[in-house]
Amino acid sequence: MGKQVDVQALVSFSPLSGLKKENRHALANKTEVREAGDGEYLFNEGDAKKRTYYVLSGTVDLLEGGKRIETITAGTPQARNPLSPILPRTQAAKASGPVEYISIDSDLLDVMLTWDQTGQYEVSELRDDNDPSEDWMTILLQTKALQNIPPANIQAIFMRLQQVNYSQGDVVIKQGQEGDYFYVITRGRCSVTRETPLNKEGIKLAELDVGDTFGEEALISEAKRNATVTMDTDGTLMRLAKDDFQKLLNEPMLDWVDDVQADKLIADGAAAWLDVRLPSEFEASHKDGALNIPLYFIRLKLQSLEPNQTYIVCCDTGRRSSAAAFILNERGFKTYVLKGGLNQSGLIG
Repeated sequence: MGKQVDVQALVSFSPLSGLKKENRHALANKTEVREAGDGEYLFNEGDAKKRTYYVLSGTVDLLEGGKRIETITAGTPQARNPLSPILPRTQAAKASGPVEYISIDSDLLDVMLTWDQTGQYEVSELRDDNDPSEDWMTILLQTKALQNIPPANIQAIFMRLQQVNYSQGDVVIKQGQEGDYFYVITRGRCSVTRETPLNKEGIKLAELDVGDTFGEEALISEAKRNATVTMDTDGTLMRLAKDDFQKLLNEPMLDWVDDVQADKLIADGAAAWLDVRLPSEFEASHKDGALNIPLYFIRLKLQSLEPNQTYIVCCDTGRRSSAAAFILNERGFKTYVLKGGLNQSGLIG
């Protein structure tokens, strides 16, 4: 891996400045500084990769149809926001002289923002005190299993995880048993083995390390365990009980609307926009007439919302807005969620 980005550099970017300090440090540890020479493209027009780009040093020209429409220089107010975030990108980004920039996985960033803003607890309260250097929570946030669950449930899942300590050689789950827990490794290593008619000792299928998860297959399929997991070292696991797993990993009941449906509801006076992004994101661009209440303020600002008003909740991708809608629905509000979020061509007015 190349040079990691200085965590202080992330503070100057929106919405990274809204992350809690420890999460910003974790993101910095996983973000590499990239370089582009004069005339080199950071991305092309039509690009649909889920990456979030920021300029650290130098100047970048944004082009449409080969014509320069804007110039972004590091350190300026324009550089505070991501480069051309709408997907597919309507612009290309071309280095004008030597440039340093960062490219962050947009899904990872979005999950971290959502969990960060729905939670009332610090990461340190859930981290294993015996080895604080192992950032298992950040590793877990990158797993496909967690990125695909309803974002409104992310915090609830973390708060229901139970910590269990194991010794080397302990069997965590046994092939053939009923499934009872979903597990996350926070310290130590495990081996996965499966017995066959020809091999009662078990064939080794995999080795699992910090951040790896197991046990979900039996819970989802209501089947018996299809493998045995044994501790290779002393370690610590976090586990989520079957009932919590099935409840929290199911999609909450949310009403989704696309941009056409949303615009019609607004035009008919049947709904109002509620933007739950950070103020810095809202200031950069937003829907006309939208009310801005950041996700982390939703519970505190309920009194500022009209109880009889229907709201179309929006953010950049739909993840934070679905979390906000879930919170509002529980409190009796009627909401819709903008499917796909604002980062789609033509949606931001």
